[in-house]
Amino acid sequence: MNNKKYDKLKLESQLCFPLYAVSKEVVRRYKPFLDEINLTYTQYITMMVLWEEREIRVKDLGAKLFLDSGTLTPVLNGLEKRGYAARRRSESDHRDVYAVLTEEGQAIRDKAAEIPDKVGSCIPLEPEKALQLYTILREMMEDLKND
Repeated sequence: MNNKKYDKLKLESQLCFPLYAVSKEVVRRYKPFLDEINLTYTQYITMMVLWEEREIRVKDLGAKLFLDSGTLTPVLNGLEKRGYAARRRSESDHRDVYAVLTEEGQAIRDKAAEIPDKVGSCIPLEPEKALQLYTILREMMEDLKND
């Protein structure tokens, strides 16, 4: 029976499915390179922020990465255990906690700098299309963040 009512329930009709599948596959391609510096993908994107900011309020870090505290706390715990980051309380407001890049965390930056090119060579996407996709996804992220 062909019922148009259920066409929206077909997997091929879902925007979220190709986003999910591609995201999962891209992250999978990062894994061997991240294993070399002992990071998960979520820890890697956290380190990207720390390499850029050096120190950031945990609340702001979570907002930047679209991660809630229940996800971010274990990520930071893992980074602290490896010696790549530390947390400290603000002296002016003890409610504010900062994530801080350590010397050990800074030391892996050179090795991490090779990863985007390595992963890029594993992804079959022309640079123009990659830029279009990036632009669309960033617009979606901003719109979703403002909801």
